[in-house]
Amino acid sequence: MKKIAFIGSSGGNLFKQGGSDIQGMMKEILLQARAAEMEVAAVQYILASASLDTASPDSPAKLYTWRDGNLYLEKEGTLSRINEAALAVDAQIAEQIRAGQIDGVMFVSAEPEKINHLAFEAAIEEGLPLAGTGGSSVAKVQNMGGKVLSASGTTGTTNRTRAVAFTTAFAKEWGVRYRPVIGKTGAQAAENLQANIWKRINFRGIMMTSLPAFIAMAICLAISRIPVFTDLSSVFDTLVAAIPVVICAIAAKQVSGLDEVGVVAGIVSGVLAVDGGIIGGLVVGIVAGVFSYYISIFCFRHNIPGTTANIAAGGLGGLAAGLIGMYLISPVALWLGNRICDVINAAIDINPVLAGALAGVLIWPAIIGGVYHAAILPIVLLEMEEAGFSFLGAIDMTGLVMVSAGITLANVLFPRDKGQAAAALPGFLVNVGFGTFVEAAYPFMFSSRIVFAGALISACASGALVGLFNVRGTAYVPSVVAPAMANEGHGIQFLICMLVAAVLAFLITALANMKEKKKNSAV
Repeated sequence: MKKIAFIGSSGGNLFKQGGSDIQGMMKEILLQARAAEMEVAAVQYILASASLDTASPDSPAKLYTWRDGNLYLEKEGTLSRINEAALAVDAQIAEQIRAGQIDGVMFVSAEPEKINHLAFEAAIEEGLPLAGTGGSSVAKVQNMGGKVLSASGTTGTTNRTRAVAFTTAFAKEWGVRYRPVIGKTGAQAAENLQANIWKRINFRGIMMTSLPAFIAMAICLAISRIPVFTDLSSVFDTLVAAIPVVICAIAAKQVSGLDEVGVVAGIVSGVLAVDGGIIGGLVVGIVAGVFSYYISIFCFRHNIPGTTANIAAGGLGGLAAGLIGMYLISPVALWLGNRICDVINAAIDINPVLAGALAGVLIWPAIIGGVYHAAILPIVLLEMEEAGFSFLGAIDMTGLVMVSAGITLANVLFPRDKGQAAAALPGFLVNVGFGTFVEAAYPFMFSSRIVFAGALISACASGALVGLFNVRGTAYVPSVVAPAMANEGHGIQFLICMLVAAVLAFLITALANMKEKKKNSAV
């Protein structure tokens, strides 16, 4: 039986996508690992009291390890003290790896340069397969020469999808038969729920989980621009109308904690309140989740059978939230969504170049600080919902995707060391091929002030051009087709904006790398 180690932390974005629930995360990993006849042999997990994007060294934190086949709370204290304690566990796991007691390493939002350095160093020396999430940590491990079989950013993942992805990668590597274990009843979910329901209301988590629907919409729009497939424009319209329902279902599921039952409540309420648009879907979904949760709790406390409880929670909870949404929330949400679009258009009308430049320079701090998916993505969807393309969507493609592509390409062709080229290439290909994974640029931006400044300059310049040319577009589509998805008659202008962003970022990064390389060689 293959043995695995699980290491990492609750992270930044990860904290809102299951990272704060280490018990639930380990339950998923154990479930999938057992299905593939694997077992957990070691754990080193730092659980902070808040996202590491905002946590301070004095923030409360916990260190979890693995003892006698169970998750064990090793220590509690400030984050700085927990980090120190974690170093000893890192050394222990490294010893286990070198002793042949571990066959593979799963990691989430790890710190390869310090907290998890010894474990990764040992794993790389022993040639162990690795699987992980977290844009910057994955890139750092790849840069060290790690054999990463499954790599992705945290955006849009869940504890279950991560566990399935990790286990699938290992099963394929080792030739082990594995069938993912999926499914849990609403009754079980409600009975096991311990967290405060109000703490589960997280706009960023809801929007990030809804990303696949937005990507499907964007891809459909791209295909509909091909002359042979123009009829798909009606499919795009259908998907745009369905996005509020998707968001509603995700919100209800996450807030209620009832899995399938929560999804049903969200769909029922979302269909009734679909006229409220993106904002309406978000608010109504939260209401549906709250109603479903309390209805299920009421049923369980009064010994009502599980089947009846599920029907009441999903059906009645969704219906009640949907009716409230239809008559009260939707009109207000629709008005608010229109006003947001009006404000954006008014700002562009006043000074389009300044508006574009400002949006470009701020979009990197927004995504690094975790604000993007909670604030900017919903606005992109609002614009897409209204016009089929978006000003901020164009800024996303130029200022984030193409800048990241330029930075990673520079590190492929002009790396500071050979290891960086191998780490940067996947990021470049994914950015160009899929229009996402901007996190691939993080390691290079965070390790060089010049590269970081170059990213902001490139995003600012391309954003100014977006405003100057009055370009509208979208992201999350292959970069090569993005110009074809711009507002009518602006495809060439969009292409120019994209190329300016990529070329500027490429040149600044290449110059920074050559300067650093020359400096190191002189020493």
